[in-house]
Amino acid sequence: MPMIELKGVPVEFPFEPYEIQKNYMEKVIECLQNETTAVLESPTGTGKTLCLLCASLAWLQLKKTQLQLQRSMPVIPNEQENEFLDKLNNELEKKIGKIATGRSFLGLPTIIYASRTHSQLSQAMQELKRSSYSHMRASVLGSRDQLCIHPEVMAEPDRGLRVQMCRMKLATRMCHLYNKVDRLKEDHRINDSCIIDIEDMVKLGDKHKFCPYYMTKELQQRSDIIFAPYNYLLDPIARKALGLNLNNSVVILDEAHNVENVCENSASIEIKASDIALAIEETTGIMKLVSETVNFNDSPQDIEPEELATLKEMLLNFEKALDEIVLNKTEEVNNYPGDFIFELLEKASINAGNSYVIIALIDKVVQFLSTKNDGPFARKGKALQLFSDFLTIVFASKATKEKVKWCYKVHIREEDKSNKSKKVLNSWLAKGGPTKNRILCFWCFSPGFGMDMILSNNIKALILTSGTLAPLKPFISELELKVTVQLENPHIIGSNQICVKILTAGSDGEPLNSSYQNRENPRYISSLGRTIVNLTRIIPNGLLIFFPTYPVMHKCQSSWQEDGIWSSISSQKAIFVEPREKDAFNTAMAGYYEKVRDPSLKGAIFMAVCKGKVSEGLDFTDANGRAVIITGLPYPPLKDARVVLKRRYLDQCHAKDQDYLRGQDWYSLEASRAVNQAIGRVIRHKDDYGAILLLDQRFNNFRIKEQMSKWLRGHITVVGKYSEIIRDLSQFFRNALKTLPAPTAKPFINKLPSTFSDDSYKTGNLNFSTQSSISLSSDSDCSVISNPGCSNAGFDLMSVYTNKENGLVRIYSNKRENSEIIQSNQIKKKKYIVQTKTLPVDEEKLLDPKQSLSEYVAMIDGASAFM
Repeated sequence: MPMIELKGVPVEFPFEPYEIQKNYMEKVIECLQNETTAVLESPTGTGKTLCLLCASLAWLQLKKTQLQLQRSMPVIPNEQENEFLDKLNNELEKKIGKIATGRSFLGLPTIIYASRTHSQLSQAMQELKRSSYSHMRASVLGSRDQLCIHPEVMAEPDRGLRVQMCRMKLATRMCHLYNKVDRLKEDHRINDSCIIDIEDMVKLGDKHKFCPYYMTKELQQRSDIIFAPYNYLLDPIARKALGLNLNNSVVILDEAHNVENVCENSASIEIKASDIALAIEETTGIMKLVSETVNFNDSPQDIEPEELATLKEMLLNFEKALDEIVLNKTEEVNNYPGDFIFELLEKASINAGNSYVIIALIDKVVQFLSTKNDGPFARKGKALQLFSDFLTIVFASKATKEKVKWCYKVHIREEDKSNKSKKVLNSWLAKGGPTKNRILCFWCFSPGFGMDMILSNNIKALILTSGTLAPLKPFISELELKVTVQLENPHIIGSNQICVKILTAGSDGEPLNSSYQNRENPRYISSLGRTIVNLTRIIPNGLLIFFPTYPVMHKCQSSWQEDGIWSSISSQKAIFVEPREKDAFNTAMAGYYEKVRDPSLKGAIFMAVCKGKVSEGLDFTDANGRAVIITGLPYPPLKDARVVLKRRYLDQCHAKDQDYLRGQDWYSLEASRAVNQAIGRVIRHKDDYGAILLLDQRFNNFRIKEQMSKWLRGHITVVGKYSEIIRDLSQFFRNALKTLPAPTAKPFINKLPSTFSDDSYKTGNLNFSTQSSISLSSDSDCSVISNPGCSNAGFDLMSVYTNKENGLVRIYSNKRENSEIIQSNQIKKKKYIVQTKTLPVDEEKLLDPKQSLSEYVAMIDGASAFM
C-alpha cells in the first residue's frame, strides 16, 4: 500500500489519497500532536472513516515507537551519544507530541472511536480490517442485550431486571460463563484475533463457554482502539457499567451531528408520580418479606429493616412534595430553574451527601427482587431502578448549582387522567398513592454538560467529525468547546455528478408547501403525487423519497391510493414503505435492493422519513440510490414543552454571547440537518452520481439554503417552470450514463441501525419523529402481495421470512400473536384501509409515543396489487 508522510507521520493508505483526504488526515494528526480539540466536516463519500482510522492509528503506531525508545534508553556517559538520543527523541516529539506521564508506566494512549449506531461501527471495523493497520488490537463495546448468552438472564423480557439478575449471579458466583472469563482472557484462541466485533465475540463465547460481555470489558484494557456507541461515553450510567476509562485516551466522535441531542438526553430524565407510587409499593413488599420470613435463604441479605423504613419515608416525602407543587394553569409551559430539583429532593432528605448511599441500597434491593421469578415479587424492582437512575442523573454533574440553575429546567405536567388507576395497599405503612398524576421532567439544555463529562476525564485529544456539522460556529459554542483545529472539506465529486433542484410548484402549478397549514390541503397532496409520478419516469434505478413525519407519509399514501396516483407510481417502480419493526425493516431493505437489480423492472422506490432508519447509517451506493426526493422540512413540534424551553434557553444564551444560535435559528437548523443527512444517502464515492430534488418552496428561503451542507450550496438551482426540471433531469442522467462508470447495484448488506440507547429506563429524549397511526382493516398481519406480471426473484433473498411450504413472504405487524398465517397456495387479497389520526399532523404537534398502532410495510409490484 502507498505510504505518505503527513506532518512527519508516515501513513499507509490503501491507495494514493486525494488532496481533500490528505488535508483531512493532516488535521487529524495536527489535533493529536497538539493534544487539543478538532471539529472536522467532510461530506459523505469522501472516505472520512478510512482517513480517520489510518491517520490516528499511524500516529499511535509512531507513539508506540517513541515510548519503547524511552523505556529502553540506557544511561550513556558519552555526551555525544546522549546528544544524539535527545535529538532523536525531540524529533519524535515534534511528530507525535510529548510523552504522556499519566495513567500507566508506559503512558500509551488508547483511541476510542465512537459513532451513533452499531451499523456505522461495523462498517468502520470492516474498513480497519481492509487497511494496513489490521494488526492493531481492536475491540467493540456492546450491551448485555447484544453480548449476554446466559439463557436464564436473556429469558427475562425486562432489560433493567436482566441487568440486576446478571449482577446478582456475579455476586454469588452462580454464572458459569463469567467464572471462565478470568481463566480464558489470556488464552491464545481469544488473543490471536486482533479485531473482534460483537458477532465474533458472541461466537467465541458460545464455542468456549465464557461470557462475551465481560470478556469484552477485559479485552478493552489491552486494545489500541475501542469502538463504542457515543452514548456509552456520554451517559454516566453506561460508562460506569462498562468500566470505560477515558483517562489519557484519544476520543473520536464520528457522525457527531447528533452529539448535541445525545449530550442533552444523557443528562436528562423524567419520572412519573405513578413510578414513585410503585417504588413505594415495592419497598413495602420487601419490608413485609423481611419482617415475616422465617427461611433465611428467602430473605435479602445485607439489607436492614431500618434502611428500608428510611427509604420508604424518603419516597413518601418526595411523592408528597411533588403533589404539593402548585402549577400555574395560565403559563404556556410550567417550569422552574434547574436547581429547584435539589429543593424538591431536600424535602425528602435526599442530597448530594447521601445520594450514593441511597443508590447503593436500591441496587441491593433490586438485585434481590430480580431473583424472585415467581410469586408476588415476580419482575418487581423496575420502579426502584428508575428512581435510582433518576438520582444518578441529578447528582452526576460536578457543576455548580448556579450552572445547573441556568442550564437545566424542571418541567412538571399532569399525566393523562386515563392512567390514574392506582392499587391501594393494605400492608403496614402503606399509602394509597398520589392525589395528582404528574410527570417530573429534569431536562438539560446545554450539550456542554455531556462534553464536560468527557473532557473532565483527562483525555489526550478530542475529534468531532461528520458530513453535516455546518454551521460550525454555533455547534462549537453550544458544546462549550475550545477548538483549535477546524476543517470544512469540499466534496470529491464534480459538477457533472450532482443535480440539485428546488421545485416550488407541482406539474399543475399548485405551490408545493408541506407546512402545517397546507399539508392537509387535498390539492397540494394530489399535486405532490402527480409530480412524483412524472419524476419516477425519468429517474433510473433506485429512488428515495423522504417525508417530514410518519403521519404525513401515511396521509399521502392513503390519498394517493384513493386517487389512483399510487397505482401510477407503482407501475413505474416497486414501492417499499419504511416500517418500524426490525425484522420487517430488514426484509423491506432486502426486497428494495433486489427490485433495483431486477432487469425486468425500472427500479424501486423506498418511501421513508427524515430522522428515520433509512436517513442515516445506510448506504445507497450507485444504482441503489440515483435520486433522493425531499418532500418537506422536518421541523420539531413547535408546541412541545421541551422545544419551547430549548428555544427560550438559546435566546437567553444569545443575549449573553452572540456566538450562540437564536432559538428560531436552532429550530430551523434541526430541520436542515435532518435534510442534509437524508441527502447524504445518495453520493457515496468519487464515481457515484445522483439527483437531489427538494419539493417544497420553503427550501428557497435564504436561511434554509445557508444551512445546507457547504459542498451542496453551489449546486442548488431553483426551477421556475416544471418543464425545466423534466428537461434538466433527463439531460443530467443521459450525460451521466455516457460519461461516468456504470457500476452494478450492490446486494443488501446493511444492518438495521441500532442507536445503542440503553436509556430505555429514561424518557424525555429529544426525538421529534411523530408516531405513525396506521391500522389495517383487520388487526392481523400485513401480507406481501405479488404482481403476477413481475419476477419473484426478490423472494429468494428473503428466504428467512418465507413460508417453506408455499414460498410466501410474511411481514407481521407488532401484534405478532394475532398474525394470520396463510396456509393455502393462493395469496389472500386484502383491502387496506388507512386510518389517519384526527389530531392535526405536523411538526408542531406532539403525539404520545405509546399511541402508535400496528405498523407495516407494503411491498407493491404493480398497480394490480390493490384490489
